Amino acid sequence: MTKSELIGIIAKSAGITKNKAAKSLETYEATVTKELKKSGKLVLVGFGTFSVVKRKAREGRNPQTGKAIKIPAKKVVKFKACKMMQGRPDPPPRRDKRS
Repeated sequence: MTKSELIGIIAKSAGITKNKAAKSLETYEATVTKELKKSGKLVLVGFGTFSVVKRKAREGRNPQTGKAIKIPAKKVVKFKACKMMQGRPDPPPRRDKRS
């Protein structure tokens, strides 16, 4: 799925324009990025956890020449789906609080 396809689905599902859906998605992305830079972790209950992890420097190989190269250490974002979402391609059914 592409970003534009996701925006279309959000717009249709929420009954809003694609421009508003795009703005919402951009705001979500900016907020997640800001929080990860600030605290290094973001937990979305019922969805999963984003966290920043450090990768150690390591040695790799240039696939074209086979020559050894040094890959520097860096920080990367890791996502772990919640237990309810693991192994389930479909979202869990919503519970109606009125019952």
